[in-house]
Formats: sequence, C-alpha cells, structure tokens
Amino acid sequence: MLKPQVHQSKSSQTLFLRKPFFHGRARSASFPVWSRPSFQPEIKYRNIKATSSSSSDNSSTPTTTTKTTTTTTRITTTPIPDPTTPTPPTATTTTIVTTEVVTKKFISVKATLTVTLTVGGFLSHIGLARGLDDITDLLGQSLLLELVSAELDPKTGEEKEKVAGYAHRSRRQEGEIIYETDFKVPVDFGEIGAILVENEHRKEMFLKEIVVDGLPCGSVHHSCNSWIHSKYDNPAKRVFFTNKSYLPSQTPSGLAKLREEELVTLRGNGQGERKSFERIYDYDVYNDLGDPDKNLRLERPVLGGKEFPYPRRCRTGRLPCDTGSLYEKRSRKHWYVPRDEAFSEVKQLTFSAKTLYSVMHALVPSLEIAIADTDLGFKYFTAIDSLFHEGIQLPPFKEQGVLKALLPRLVKVMSSGDDVLRFVPPETMNRDKFFWFRDDEFARQTLAGLNPYSIKLVTEWPLKSELDPEIYGPPESAITKEIIEQEIRGFATITEAIEEKKLFILDYHDLFLPYVSKVRKLEGTTLYGSRTLFFLTPEGTLRPLVIELTRPPMDGKPQWKQVFQPAWNATDVWLWRLAKAHVLAHDSGYHQLVSHWLRTHCATEPYIIATNRQLSVMHPIYRLLHPHFRYTMEINSLARESLINAGGIIETSFSPKKYSLELCSVVYGKEWRFDQEALPADLIRRGMAVEDPTAPHGLRLTIEDYPFANDGLLLWDAIKQWVTDYVNHYYPDSSIVQTDQELQAWWTEIKTVGHADKKDEPWWPELNTPEDLMGIITTMVWVASGHHAAVNFGQYAYAGYFPSRPTIARTNMPTEDPSEEDWKNFVRKPDSALLQCFPTQIQATTIMAVLDILSNHSPDEEYIGEKMEQAWAEEPVIKAAFERFKGRLLALERTIDDRNASSELKNRNGAGVVPYELLKPFSQPGVTGKGVPYSISI
Repeated sequence: MLKPQVHQSKSSQTLFLRKPFFHGRARSASFPVWSRPSFQPEIKYRNIKATSSSSSDNSSTPTTTTKTTTTTTRITTTPIPDPTTPTPPTATTTTIVTTEVVTKKFISVKATLTVTLTVGGFLSHIGLARGLDDITDLLGQSLLLELVSAELDPKTGEEKEKVAGYAHRSRRQEGEIIYETDFKVPVDFGEIGAILVENEHRKEMFLKEIVVDGLPCGSVHHSCNSWIHSKYDNPAKRVFFTNKSYLPSQTPSGLAKLREEELVTLRGNGQGERKSFERIYDYDVYNDLGDPDKNLRLERPVLGGKEFPYPRRCRTGRLPCDTGSLYEKRSRKHWYVPRDEAFSEVKQLTFSAKTLYSVMHALVPSLEIAIADTDLGFKYFTAIDSLFHEGIQLPPFKEQGVLKALLPRLVKVMSSGDDVLRFVPPETMNRDKFFWFRDDEFARQTLAGLNPYSIKLVTEWPLKSELDPEIYGPPESAITKEIIEQEIRGFATITEAIEEKKLFILDYHDLFLPYVSKVRKLEGTTLYGSRTLFFLTPEGTLRPLVIELTRPPMDGKPQWKQVFQPAWNATDVWLWRLAKAHVLAHDSGYHQLVSHWLRTHCATEPYIIATNRQLSVMHPIYRLLHPHFRYTMEINSLARESLINAGGIIETSFSPKKYSLELCSVVYGKEWRFDQEALPADLIRRGMAVEDPTAPHGLRLTIEDYPFANDGLLLWDAIKQWVTDYVNHYYPDSSIVQTDQELQAWWTEIKTVGHADKKDEPWWPELNTPEDLMGIITTMVWVASGHHAAVNFGQYAYAGYFPSRPTIARTNMPTEDPSEEDWKNFVRKPDSALLQCFPTQIQATTIMAVLDILSNHSPDEEYIGEKMEQAWAEEPVIKAAFERFKGRLLALERTIDDRNASSELKNRNGAGVVPYELLKPFSQPGVTGKGVPYSISI
C-alpha cells in the first residue's frame, strides 16, 4: 500500500492521494488521485501521524472492469504548547473519506505455449530436480510470461506496464506439452510486440512457439524454437518478438530498447568460459586443434593470424593449455556452442553428437583389436570386396549392442551375439563393380563426382611453376608439346586445343610441392606435386592424357619428375594406375580440406556469429538467413573435436597427415575470395564458363555437359530470384541499405573480424545498394545449400568403395629411385604394389564409416524450399515469392530427371553410370546421394 502524500500550506490543506492500480496481474501505481478537504483553522503543528486503510469492491464485464475504492484517512494534530497557558492543548483528529470510481476496459486474451518433449530437458529428467519441477507444474507456476507493448506510453514517453501471468500445464499431445494462461490486457495497451519468458523449472525446456489469441488484430504468433534456461541458472528473462519483421529504423518505439538489449546479451563481454546454457556469440582463432598437454607431438600451429591466415570460430573461453598460453585446453566434456545452435534430438539420434567421437573411441579400438596390425594393408582385392559381404567381426564391446546403436546401417549383430562391421555397397559399385578402374570414370567424376570444384581450363602453355626454383627446382613442367600432341593427334594441335578450349587440368603441383619434404618425414605416407591433363572429346566427355608427379630437391637428391600416360603395355598400364591413385589421393585431400571443410563449414561460421551479434531476430535479413545456418556451428564443433584435430580422422587417414590443416590455411590465404564463392564467379575463375548475356543464366559453359554446373546454375538462379524478391520488398532503394545500421555493422564485422586476415583485401563487395545485398546473400545461401550438398552427400556413393578415391597414398612410385629388388617386386606382382599404396585396413574402414555417417540425411532434415518459415508466411508478398521459389525447385527436380534420362548427355547417362542427383533439392532420410538441405547440417 502506498502512503498518501500530505501537502500543507498556510491558506489551505491539499491532500494528494496516490492509489495503486492493478494492471492485469501485475501491480503498480499508475496515476495520482487528489482531493481537497474542508477548511481547517490555521494551527501550528509539531508533528503529523498518518494512517490509511482501504477497501475495494471490483465488478467486471467481459470488456470492462470497474474499481470502486474508499479510503479513510485520519490525521491527528497536536498544537504546540503555549508556556503562558497552564492548560495543555487538546489534540484534534480530522477524518477524510475519499471515494474513487475508476472504469477501465480490458480485453481477455489467451496465450498458448507449445513445449517440445526432450530427452535432456525437464519433461523427462528423472531425479530430485524432476520432482521439484512436477510440483512447480502442479502449482501452476511453470512459466512466467510478460506481454510487452510495441508502443510507448504517449503521456510519459516510457514503456507501458507489462502484463504478467503464469502459464499452467494444460495437456499433452504427441511429442509436446501445451501450457496456457489468460491475461486481461488494457484496450489501450497497443499491439503486443514481444513476450518475456522466465522458466520456473530447474531444468531447461525447449519452447517451440507462443500463440496469443483474442486480440482485435487476430492471433499473434511468436516462433521460438529455442531452449529456455532455468531461472536458477540465469535470472535474466528470455525475450521473443513477434514474427513481424522490422528494419532498425522501423522498430516500434516500445521495442527499440529491448531490441538493442537482446543484441548486447548475445554479444557477451568476451570474458570467462562459456556455459552450456548460454547463447553468446563471439570470435576466436583455431587454437584448440592440438593437444600439447596430452602429448607434445600433438602440438599444432594456431590457425588465424599473419602466419597462418584462417576464418574465425566461435569463442568457448576455455582455459589455456598448461604447456603454452597460445593454445586452448581441449574439453573432455561437450564443447560449447550457443545453446540454440545444438542439434535437435531427432538429429542426435540419427547423427549423434557422440557418433564421430564413438567411431574414434569405440570403433577404431575395436578394429585395432580385430585387425591387430595397424599398418596392414589389403593383400587382395577380394579382401576389399569382403567388407561388403562378410564384414569384419568386432571383439566384444563393454556393453553389447552399443556399436549397433551407434552405427545401425553398418554394424550387424550375428546370431552368436557378436558385432560385425559390414558395409553397404555404394550405388557406384552396385551399377558397375569395376567403375573405379576405368579412365573415363576417372575423368567423368571431375565434372559429375564428389569434387567438381577443381577442374580448370588450360589457358597458357607451356605449364610452369611459380615456386622459387632455388628451393623447388626447375619450374618447367615435364609435360611437353610433343607428349600432348601424341595423345590428341588426329583431333588438334596443342595450340588449337588451347584456343578451342579443349584442354583441362587438375593442378595440385604448386600447392603440395612445398609440403612434400615435410610429409615424407612422417611414417606411412608420401606426397608429390601433381598435374593431370584432360582433353575434351567431340562427344563432350573428358579423356585423361597425362599425369605428372614431382618431388622437389630433398635429402641431397635433385628434383625428380615423371610423366605417366595411358598405355598399351603391361608395365606402363600399371604405372598409370599407380599415378592415378596418387592423383586421386591428392584430389581427395583437396576435396575434404578445401572444397568441403574450408569453403563451406569453416567460411560460413563467421557469417553465423556476425548475424546473431549484429542483426536482431526481428531483422528481415536475419530471418532470411536463419534457416541456412541451422546446426552448422554444432557440426563444426564436432569436427574440431574428432575430425580435423591433431590425431583425428583427417590427420590419420589423409596424405598430408599432421600438415592437413596447415595446408588448408595456405589455400585460404592464397585462394579464398568471397566474391568468387558465387557459383557463376567460380566457374568463370576456373575458365569453365564465360559471361554471355544471350545464354541461359548469362553464362556459356566451356563444357556443355558439365552436370554440376548445369544443375547448379538452375539452383543458383532460383536462389537468386528468391533473394531478389525478398530484398526488394524490404529495401526498395539504396538509401535504406546505407542507413541500416545493423546491416552495415553485420557486413563490416564479417569482413574485419570474422575474416580478419582478409580485411584489407580490395575484392570485398561493397554494401551500398539492394543489388549489393542480393549478391552477398545469394552467395551465402548458395554456399550453405548447393555448394555443400554437391561436395558432401555423395561421399559414400563415390568414395565408399575406397579404391575409387583413396584418401592416402602410402608408397612412392616404383620408378622413383627404385632399388633393384623393389622394381622386381613391382614387375612380378603390380597389383600388390597398388594395394600397398592404398590406405591400410584401419584407415580404409574408418574413413568408410565416417563417410557413411556424413552422407546421411536425418529424418528432420529441412530441404531448401520445402518448408516456409512462419515469419515469411505472415507477410503476403514474401509468402507469394516463396511459393514461386518452391515451384522453381520442383521444376528443377523434373529437369534433373530428364537430363539423367538423356542418352545424349554422356557425363550423366550410360552403361553403369550413376545419374547425377546431388543437386536434386529433396530427398528421403538416409544415404540417398541427393537432397539439398537449407544449411550445412552435417
């Protein structure tokens, strides 16, 4: 109860009585009421004692509430004694009765909250906290909600009173719990702009959505899809804005402060170790790939900085290593990602957060016991085939059935109870058991395989290295004009082939050559610089011409280089096959480290961090990008934990081994450019297309039947048109782009912080016009969807039979400084030389298991254009644009089917040829070799 204020003057007494007014379920005094008492004679007062009591009688109708309040105030006054008067003065009491009638109109509204049942959340947790949470539900105090008006009070200019209420558990439906609460909202409250939520439980909960019904404007939706921390972990309330999008300048006055405060919360203060329930986005370098505290041999350089430029990752704030402050300790527990970036539980069950970890820490040790010799290769090709038929019997695990649960597609339980690792034959192997042996398939996969990003047009002759000849030897290639013209005689001269754009190259010479000496000091691997040339035939297919392998001067020996060609004698045929194995190992490493990891996963993480730090969830660009960033930070964290870390799967199974990520950094520094990550720009850069305004997509392809480019450009155009429609709706002119403070801060942070090592490059696009924004967003969306799908979901199909794409070459070519005995062994049994060059049994089976996991679509996969975001659906212009986008994607599906059925397109149709479906937008769950998810989700 508020005490009445008493104001006394010599001429009169005026009492200002402030009365409390109850706003919905929240209490606060909101306006003053005053009354003037009858005249009292002027008396000198020594002190005043005031007491107040009140009673009220409330009556209401569905839309009106009347409050009648009677207040009785008694004021006792004691005159100051007069020393000349013997009789003490008598105290007098004045009674003031004030009656106030206030009529206030309200609207009765209902809020319905949908909470998803989760394994780790409060709804299924067993224990003391679970019991306390049950009591909280029983008392009807599960979730505290506060409605926030979108408008400021026009009288005070301050935020309006929030309307508060507790939600109670109402009912359970399939996989969800429904909570409800009723509010009485003043009619002058204005639009509901946001809802504050406090979780009264002791466990987090996953809030799917809040719907408020009963408002004059209709239902108001708040798409949440977020984990709500317990107030016992963090007392700060969560804020959820409505699905209506606002540019910063358009933000309703009542939400402007809340909008900025939420961004400040998400940025954090850059201090301390992050806790699992937090939602803080910040940057750090890759200083957690090594583990020097465990073993100094596991020390790796920090990626990010002048020496090893690299994109930034999410900061976790873990303590520095004991062996050096440059490195961050590797957690033995779950690695931090902002809470809402974590996998859904459906995905956890299909691609468990522990699956890759389990492959490394459960399957690999089991294989090491089963195989015994970790350096043992395959003695016969039939032993490779047996992986798909008999499998490998695994030793008993601690708990029976664990490996089966982790890898249900691969691990079978025999009648004896033993686990057997048995691989599913990939589609390539099903269609043609010998596909991997054919030169035409070797060439075809550069256009329609797992890594269609490396093939380039040859534009200059002769081929020449740009490396320092003092260190790496003569720069001239051993591939001469005579060698090439011998291979293409009857078709063209070397000059004609280059002029007619018929000569193409896989060039890993200058990239790998500086690492040859380092890698060869490691056990169980070798490396060359390589060049492979292809000729475009009249049929539109590629024919391999030559392979050049180079070793730089080292160990007192001069530079060694040799050219290998398809041949018609037994010895040269097998040398050609061995040279192909080396090139395929190079291409596999480049694919995994650069085309896949660097250009999609790694380069995208700074976009995600900046988007959450600088763009409010109300921002239309945030809402456009959000589905394209789903799960990427979580999968990247798992990659740092088990894939790209020191001693991880990449280092143990790919040719560069411990130098893999260092080499990746070199590529980032020399080759990565944001402006060339757009598909058309990438094709032009590699000479695979030229600009042509009269051609479809504005490009003319150098190779007409280039399945990746043909399908990719259709997908690119569909994305570009969708982004164009979206951006034009919110940014009709350039001035809005230029004055959007959040948008400009977002782009600046990506360039100068997220990709800090590239901040001074001149090629960064400007952000001044809607067209600039369209280009930037289209590139980001393409990388997260089409680019990633093209290099990821075909991994098991094309590399599941590992001789097709060996990840490592373990032995040198037989012609490089051979001993007499080595050469005799090669001539006597050349297939054994090839098998010895291939990965070991443990390397091969580990990679095959990992590729199966990475090629898998989870049941909750969200494919591009399949599902409309709620915020898009509520804006008619955007909804219509999305429907057109979806229509284009459905048309793309039909076009791809038609192309695969055409016998004229020999790079995607033919005997034993796997149709090119990697850019078909939609798919069923599982390992399907098709489907383009919105995001880099695996």
